[in-house]
Amino acid sequence: MTSAVPVVTDIAYQDLLDDPYPIFRRLREIAPAVFVAPAKLTLVTRFDDIMRIERDPATYSADNPASLVNKVMGPTFMRKDGAEHAIGRKAIEPSFRPATIKEHWAPQFTAIAEKLIDDLLATEEADLFSALAAPMASLSLMAMIGFRKMPWQTLAEWSQALIDGAGNYAADAEIERKAMQASAEVDAAIDAVLDDHRRQPNPSVLSSMINADPPMPIEGIRANIKVIIGGGLNEPRDAILTLVLGLLENPPQKNSVLAKPDLWPAALEEAVRWISPIGMYPRRVTRDVDLSGITLPQDLQIGLCVGAANRDGSRFAEPDRFDVTRPKQSHLAFGAGPHFCAGTWVSRLTVGKIVAPMLFARLRNLRLRAEAPPVVRGWVFRGPVTLPVRWDA
Repeated sequence: MTSAVPVVTDIAYQDLLDDPYPIFRRLREIAPAVFVAPAKLTLVTRFDDIMRIERDPATYSADNPASLVNKVMGPTFMRKDGAEHAIGRKAIEPSFRPATIKEHWAPQFTAIAEKLIDDLLATEEADLFSALAAPMASLSLMAMIGFRKMPWQTLAEWSQALIDGAGNYAADAEIERKAMQASAEVDAAIDAVLDDHRRQPNPSVLSSMINADPPMPIEGIRANIKVIIGGGLNEPRDAILTLVLGLLENPPQKNSVLAKPDLWPAALEEAVRWISPIGMYPRRVTRDVDLSGITLPQDLQIGLCVGAANRDGSRFAEPDRFDVTRPKQSHLAFGAGPHFCAGTWVSRLTVGKIVAPMLFARLRNLRLRAEAPPVVRGWVFRGPVTLPVRWDA
């Protein structure tokens, strides 16, 4: 016998932003799916249930007209299933091929990281959010997309406005206004370079899109570039910061990783499990269905809360603890199934093989500042918003 989706009304939306993990724990204990009134959404928080959902796109569709992503960014291939999704992914695939990443993007990302860390060496303390992670993610993504050079802050502001709009479940009018303004500015930036990429094919994402066979239509290019700006900037930015935070808060683990560089990939995977940069994404239920004893009605909008699933105690021992020695287990920080993140390998390269190792190698005795503790915020998207550090000259 199945039950209706339970409703929770006594959660403050601000608590979700500040520290969602106690709330996630409570939701997992209540039911497989719970309608959270302040978020105006039914959340799925258990690891096994999300895996089951991601393996059944016919029942749990990414094609979700009511999605805030569609409202802010337009119809993207991330919100499509089957052939439409596959066509969209194929159009950008040339930019993300392993050989392209290794031969074309890795040298550029390394040069960006070297310049930013050179600048850090002129002082002895900084906030790594604004001094390293945000410009690193922004400048790298600017190059990958194929935009003309602009201040890194511009792309970062667009990204923040777009992801705030995509996560605006509290229906804040000012957040919506900023998101729609950013959307229009991204359209203008695309229009300014598209003819150049059409005439001179290259490894950039815009070039791959416009020179695909058939070429991606302009509305698809605009929508998909906005999705890439959202997830493609905040995910590596927050992964850099989370990995550094996890190691600095756990000096023995930091020392182990520095002594055994082959642990860097495991350290990155643990960081994004511990604090998942992309913490929730939506799906639409296409038919009445039972999910582990709860009836989900047709057309229900649900949120797959991977930030909660990645701390599910039935999957991970001591899930709230950062532990680079954790036995290898798959997590959901990069999604699963057909919608597994296309930029996963770029993120693993940028964060785990370039930026974090270089940072610890070049900044001697890197440490947190006791008088200025880091701040971590968010639930739809989550990561450090400040990470003040100090090092020895």
